[in-house]
Amino acid sequence: MESNNTIQFGTASGTLLSIVPNIVSEDIVKTIILAVVGAIISFSVSLLLKWLTKSKHK
Repeated sequence: MESNNTIQFGTASGTLLSIVPNIVSEDIVKTIILAVVGAIISFSVSLLLKWLTKSKHK
């Protein structure tokens, strides 16, 4: 069965174009801030767990 890239591209671009008008700039800023906070917390917890497991093995 042959895949038709035109239909897939049309569906993807139609979905994207229907979502774009609903995105507000405040939502983008909020998303960026939450992503940064999440990354910092994840990194901190990883370092803490690494330190805790390192001190257990000594």
